[in-house]
Amino acid sequence: MKRELKPIPKFKTEAAERKFWETHDSTEYVDWSQAQQARFPHLKPSTQAISLRLPLSRLEQIQVEAKSVMCLIN
Repeated sequence: MKRELKPIPKFKTEAAERKFWETHDSTEYVDWSQAQQARFPHLKPSTQAISLRLPLSRLEQIQVEAKSVMCLIN
Protein backbone atom coordinates (compact mmCIF):
# COMPACT_ATOMS: atom_id res chain seq x y z
CA MET A 1 0.00 0.00 0.00
CA LYS A 2 1.50 3.30 -1.11
CA ARG A 3 0.75 6.26 1.11
CA GLU A 4 0.14 9.80 -0.05
CA LEU A 5 3.12 12.13 0.35
CA LYS A 6 2.76 15.76 1.34
CA PRO A 7 3.97 18.32 -1.23
CA ILE A 8 7.30 19.96 -0.38
CA PRO A 9 6.70 23.69 0.20
CA LYS A 10 8.48 26.40 -1.77
CA PHE A 11 11.02 28.25 0.36
CA LYS A 12 12.02 31.90 0.05
CA THR A 13 15.45 31.39 1.61
CA GLU A 14 17.85 28.59 2.42
CA ALA A 15 17.48 29.50 6.10
CA ALA A 16 13.71 29.01 5.87
CA GLU A 17 14.21 25.62 4.23
CA ARG A 18 16.75 24.59 6.88
CA LYS A 19 14.37 25.57 9.68
CA PHE A 20 11.53 23.62 8.03
CA TRP A 21 13.55 20.39 7.73
CA GLU A 22 14.83 20.74 11.30
CA THR A 23 11.24 20.53 12.53
CA HIS A 24 9.61 18.14 10.01
CA ASP A 25 10.05 14.46 9.23
CA SER A 26 11.20 14.05 5.62
CA THR A 27 9.48 10.66 5.29
CA GLU A 28 6.17 12.53 5.12
CA TYR A 29 7.42 14.35 2.00
CA VAL A 30 9.89 12.01 0.28
CA ASP A 31 9.67 8.35 -0.73
CA TRP A 32 13.16 7.30 0.35
CA SER A 33 12.66 3.79 -1.07
CA GLN A 34 13.10 5.40 -4.51
CA ALA A 35 16.31 7.24 -3.55
CA GLN A 36 19.43 6.71 -5.64
CA GLN A 37 23.01 7.26 -4.60
CA ALA A 38 24.53 10.45 -6.02
CA ARG A 39 28.15 11.43 -6.54
CA PHE A 40 29.47 14.97 -6.66
CA PRO A 41 33.10 14.56 -7.73
CA HIS A 42 33.80 18.27 -8.27
CA LEU A 43 32.18 19.53 -5.08
CA LYS A 44 34.68 21.43 -2.94
CA PRO A 45 34.04 21.14 0.78
CA SER A 46 33.97 24.38 2.71
CA THR A 47 36.48 24.63 5.51
CA GLN A 48 37.02 26.93 8.42
CA ALA A 49 40.01 27.14 10.72
CA ILE A 50 39.34 26.79 14.43
CA SER A 51 41.46 26.89 17.57
CA LEU A 52 41.13 23.94 19.89
CA ARG A 53 42.97 23.26 23.13
CA LEU A 54 43.68 19.60 23.84
CA PRO A 55 45.97 17.80 26.23
CA LEU A 56 49.20 16.93 24.39
CA SER A 57 48.61 13.20 24.90
CA ARG A 58 45.20 13.45 23.21
CA LEU A 59 46.67 15.40 20.28
CA GLU A 60 49.39 12.78 19.81
CA GLN A 61 46.76 10.02 19.92
CA ILE A 62 44.73 11.79 17.21
CA GLN A 63 47.83 12.19 15.04
CA VAL A 64 48.69 8.49 15.35
CA GLU A 65 45.12 7.52 14.41
CA ALA A 66 45.13 9.93 11.46
CA LYS A 67 48.40 8.46 10.15
CA SER A 68 47.07 4.91 10.42
CA VAL A 69 43.92 5.87 8.50
CA MET A 70 46.00 7.55 5.80
CA CYS A 71 48.10 4.39 5.45
CA LEU A 72 44.90 2.39 4.89
CA ILE A 73 43.66 4.83 2.25
CA ASN A 74 46.91 4.93 0.29
